[in-house]
Amino acid sequence: MSEKVAKYKYDLGVDIMALPTMDLPTYELEIPSNKKKIKIRPFLVKEEKVLLMALETNDEKSIRNAVHDLLKHCIISRIKLENLATFDLEYIFLNIRAVSVGEVVELNVICTDDNETQVRHNVNLTDVKVSFPEGHSNKIMLDEKTGVIMKYPSFNRFVDSQFANKLVDEDTVLDIIAESIDQIFQKEEVFDESTTTPKEFLKFVESLTNQQLEKIQQFFQTSPKLEHSFKVTNPKTGVECEYTVAGLQSFFG
Repeated sequence: MSEKVAKYKYDLGVDIMALPTMDLPTYELEIPSNKKKIKIRPFLVKEEKVLLMALETNDEKSIRNAVHDLLKHCIISRIKLENLATFDLEYIFLNIRAVSVGEVVELNVICTDDNETQVRHNVNLTDVKVSFPEGHSNKIMLDEKTGVIMKYPSFNRFVDSQFANKLVDEDTVLDIIAESIDQIFQKEEVFDESTTTPKEFLKFVESLTNQQLEKIQQFFQTSPKLEHSFKVTNPKTGVECEYTVAGLQSFFG
């Protein structure tokens, strides 16, 4: 300790002490796609602040960096975010939000029997799971000899759709499809990112017929997703109504 600090302590008659640090709780979570166990922690005030500030700027790069940093900090286990499926990222973020802010969110629903009565319903976020539709496959045959092996949209696409409110036009849809092609195969020949450029994948998508494109779009439409079903009773009619809420934004709208 320097003489200056020692003298300061002596003059004031107090000890200089470091501020206390808070122990953060950790929680175990299972990644839906591969069943791997990871540990997460709540996000800090400063981490949430960075994300909120990025969202206010509406700057695409800032939002992507803020979401990436928040997830990297809150996932204690070693994992590469870029390798996770979109629904994995949604599930992990939902659970980090639950342990950070609170497990229960309130949803306002309109009773389906009269289409006018509003009812508030509390959803426990820990009850929200990823549903895996039957028949969903990443292998799609476009004709008798040609097909594609698909992968789920990238981390950046996850951020764009869930946080940046980026509009999806026809060109963007084709870009997402091209980015999500892992392999193109024709009989014994295989074309992947080691032999094919992003522009070539896009050119391939643009060369498809509408029927072939619809086959690929089915992959996205039947992809696993966050989903939760519940029932509420109309207080006016006594009729029980059923609801299914899907997608990350549905739980925070």
